[in-house]
Amino acid sequence: MDNRRLLLLLVFSFSLVMLWDAWQKYNQPPPVAPTAGAVTPGSTDVAAPQPSASLHSPVPTLPGAAPAAVAQSGETFTIKTDLFVAEISAQGGDIVRLVLHDYKDTESKSKDFALFDRRHHYAAQSGLIGEGLPNHKTVFSVVPGDRELSGEAKTLQLRLEAAPSNGVKVSKIYTFTRGSYLIDVGYEIDNGGEKQVAAHAYYQFQRDTAAPEGESRMVMTFTGPAVYTEQEKFQKVDFSAVEAGKAKFVTQADNGWIAMIQHYFVAAWVPADKLPREYFMRKLDNTTTPTIRVGVIVPVPVAAPGAKVDFSVPLYAGPQLQSTLDHLALPESEGGIGAQGLWLVVDYGLLKYVASPIFWCLKAIHKLVGNWGWAIVLLTIGIKLLFFPLSAASYKSMAKMRNVTPLLVKLKERHAGDRQKLNQEMMELYKREKINPLGGCLPIAVQIPVFIALYWALLGAVEIRDAPWILWITDLSASDPYYVLPVIMVVTMLIQTRLNPTPPDPIQAKVMMMMPFIFGAMFFFFPAGLVLYWVVNNTLSIAQQWQITRMMAGGAKAANDPKV
Repeated sequence: MDNRRLLLLLVFSFSLVMLWDAWQKYNQPPPVAPTAGAVTPGSTDVAAPQPSASLHSPVPTLPGAAPAAVAQSGETFTIKTDLFVAEISAQGGDIVRLVLHDYKDTESKSKDFALFDRRHHYAAQSGLIGEGLPNHKTVFSVVPGDRELSGEAKTLQLRLEAAPSNGVKVSKIYTFTRGSYLIDVGYEIDNGGEKQVAAHAYYQFQRDTAAPEGESRMVMTFTGPAVYTEQEKFQKVDFSAVEAGKAKFVTQADNGWIAMIQHYFVAAWVPADKLPREYFMRKLDNTTTPTIRVGVIVPVPVAAPGAKVDFSVPLYAGPQLQSTLDHLALPESEGGIGAQGLWLVVDYGLLKYVASPIFWCLKAIHKLVGNWGWAIVLLTIGIKLLFFPLSAASYKSMAKMRNVTPLLVKLKERHAGDRQKLNQEMMELYKREKINPLGGCLPIAVQIPVFIALYWALLGAVEIRDAPWILWITDLSASDPYYVLPVIMVVTMLIQTRLNPTPPDPIQAKVMMMMPFIFGAMFFFFPAGLVLYWVVNNTLSIAQQWQITRMMAGGAKAANDPKV
């Protein structure tokens, strides 16, 4: 019983910490909205990132990029595809806004969701490192052409040109593909000069450090940069570490990708495999809001005098669709881009290798029923059936404990002043009644990892975002607008508490009665899909526990009836 009391105390303490942390985050003041752009007037942050000496080995050492002209008009060019609308700035040819058609804004469902946007100074930038070469501050001119992917066209190309320098002409080329969130960002270097051009290219994301609007403050998810390489695997980096200059991540590799992650969405630069690269993360100075840049530097093919070279790096900017991310991991020969490990951006928590197959099962059920809400219900039932033997063993142990609770109370009264004698008598009682004090805990402990993995699978799945269930539940990723499901969950937890044996310790009994209200308060702000899962699980547990308790009570009564 001491072990059980300790377990309850730990759970109660952990719940209080979670509540306090969530309450603090919920009530913290929102970040101050900037009154200007990300970079304040007079900022000197116009130089391109510089590669380290080790990355220079394939090509000659390069001088720093010269300051380029800054666009005064702020002109942008709009590209429309079947999946999104992209706004590309004349300054740097940066993607400064990307609006996804199939996903609604978190705060206003009347608007489409914007991944890149000016509100967070979030943009995809790129440029060249070399004397006179264009970077993300250079003003480009656009070559006339189609701006909308229409008709039967499968691809759309936008070509931007920088002013020639020393006889070298550079074009920045965007290629958009129908039915894809993949954008090819390339450069063409036409060397009309007398010297060879040996350069590097950088591809980066710029973003402030504020969390996305509309996210549930009670369910904190990761927002920030991440790097993947075959050697170091997946590395997430907190904004605070980048700001403090203490970010730890792999910097040199010949494989992998760098990304900016937020709940449900990701943007990632994925250079070709076996291409030397250097990853970087740094804070911008002289900005009105904390802003960082993360990216990758890669060598560019050497352009001899009179020659023309081209190269590109793909950019994925869209939802964290598991099937899409898995496809992108395939080699180019099979239609992918070799983005191994990209599925890890889906935040499945510590149990990602358990959560991933669970979500695969959820998708399979959804294909049959066509509704994510009912798919959650059926998956929860399936998992409950899978663990039925373990649950039954746990509830049988609880039922036995319930039957001997009056005897335990009498023992406590009889040996109130002798704890050693009390424990001895309790052990003898358990042995006589064939009860394992931990019999109700161990089977449940085995199931906990699976249910936690299911929790994270539901939390991280973008497929459930904006997905309706029934009646008032129109978005399973948002909290229940009328708090019906959280109230039902509290009621089910209270019923479960009543079905469990009453602890002989009065303080322990009060803690057990408080737990439903503590967890219920938290779940009032949880996404409806998660609360639905808990409601179904609790309901099934109640039915199973009630039936087993009734059978055990009936068996005990029959054994005690006088024989005729």
